[in-house]
Amino acid sequence: MTAAVPKSAYQNVQSRAFKILEGDVTQPGSRFCEVFITLLVVLNVVAIILESVPDIHAEWRHFFHYFDLFSVVIFSLEYVLRVWSCAQKFTHEGGTAWQGRKSYIFSFYGLVDFLSTVPFYLQLLFPGADLRVLRMFRLLRIFKLSRYNSAMDDMFEAIKSERDSFSSALFLMFISSLLFSSLIYIIEGHEQPDIFPSIPAAMHWFFVTIISGWGNVNPVTYAGVALVIITQIMAIALAAILTGVVSTAYTTQVIRREATYEMEIREVLADGVVTPEEEAHLRAMQAKFGMSDEQVAAIAAQVRTEQKTDEQ
Repeated sequence: MTAAVPKSAYQNVQSRAFKILEGDVTQPGSRFCEVFITLLVVLNVVAIILESVPDIHAEWRHFFHYFDLFSVVIFSLEYVLRVWSCAQKFTHEGGTAWQGRKSYIFSFYGLVDFLSTVPFYLQLLFPGADLRVLRMFRLLRIFKLSRYNSAMDDMFEAIKSERDSFSSALFLMFISSLLFSSLIYIIEGHEQPDIFPSIPAAMHWFFVTIISGWGNVNPVTYAGVALVIITQIMAIALAAILTGVVSTAYTTQVIRREATYEMEIREVLADGVVTPEEEAHLRAMQAKFGMSDEQVAAIAAQVRTEQKTDEQ
């Protein structure tokens, strides 16, 4: 059996930086890093919103500029450190440094980190260009918060796990849109050609009705009135179906994560001894799954009770 090659001091620093940035709760600076980045992102979003108000921007434009400069420096440093430290991501699996860095650079969070700072550097390269649209990319910084909260990942995983039901609901919405849009165009198109000049325009009315419950259109024919009422009822039904699919999938995802965590606890408690490494692993899983201490304590108590019952 080949002995493991000890890490150098450089690799140890790189590995620790990777764990801190990835939110490893066993690392002392991890929590501070998470809170600091979260607070900075929130302040950036607030600043971008306030900056859009002309009076506030005129009075505080220098403050906004220097705050954005400070934020870009911090976020750029974070990006560089993540690219550098991700070299340690797959080392325990025999992977290369480039594999770890590539996995971050082309990941969702890697692209968000990159695009949220690019507008600032483009302004330096093209000082006379109108880059107001690109500056709005700074709002992408809000997605950095999802790195420290599993809600968005849970939602995507829930939709992915129930993709058949979700796609069926979307297909039903598409069929309903085509049917009701065509009918309203046929019925009301001649009476209100400025509102329903085409089927695509009628589809716009349908989706506004689905979202808001009212498409801002007053039908002028009895058939149009009946169709609008039916469409509103259909809108409520479709919204309920989509909400039900997502809600069920999300609940299933939470239950699945609790079951995974319970399985890990069973394996850890199987020998009756909890090592520091196993405790750190469970804490990391708890942080990743967004589970409270009360949930963890309840699961652990249930597992211990079942083990005692089996022993008896």
